Amino acid sequence: MDDVQARERAARIEQLLEQLDALADPAARETGTELVQTLVELYGEGLARIVALAAERDDGGALAGALAGDEVVAHLLLLHGLHPVPVEARVESALEEMRPYLGSHGGDVELLGVDEGVVRLQLQGTCSGCPSSTQTLRHGIEEAIHKAAPDIERIEARDAPGPQPALLQLEVSPALTCPLPE
Repeated sequence: MDDVQARERAARIEQLLEQLDALADPAARETGTELVQTLVELYGEGLARIVALAAERDDGGALAGALAGDEVVAHLLLLHGLHPVPVEARVESALEEMRPYLGSHGGDVELLGVDEGVVRLQLQGTCSGCPSSTQTLRHGIEEAIHKAAPDIERIEARDAPGPQPALLQLEVSPALTCPLPE
């Protein structure tokens, strides 16, 4: 199954979960929901054991990197809280990818921290206070962060210190119930 087919399956799961939630019969809805939750828990436990066994034998972290690099596997690991790369490292990696673009416009971005699903950034250089900063964030940085860390809930970006630093809050779509983003 390729990534496109996996995304289609994830979308189908979302549809089926919505149909399950809309069932008029409360007993059927409760039974179906419990079945899905139990399957996810069982598969999550199996996946956790696979990850633990692989980690014991992963000298140098090559396997963890390969797992984290596969879109489907990475999202399953995220779903079960098993992703081998810490969220802050994933966000920093996403920002590294954006730095050449920002640098070409005389700007940069600094990661101030990640706490409870909130990424705090500071824009620097000519990007600070620039009218296009909002567009840069929305179309570049936000997309890169969400791709690397779909478990992030919100991004807060401040301009570099100055007379009146602006605070911009970007709402990031919460992670889907299914393991793959759109």
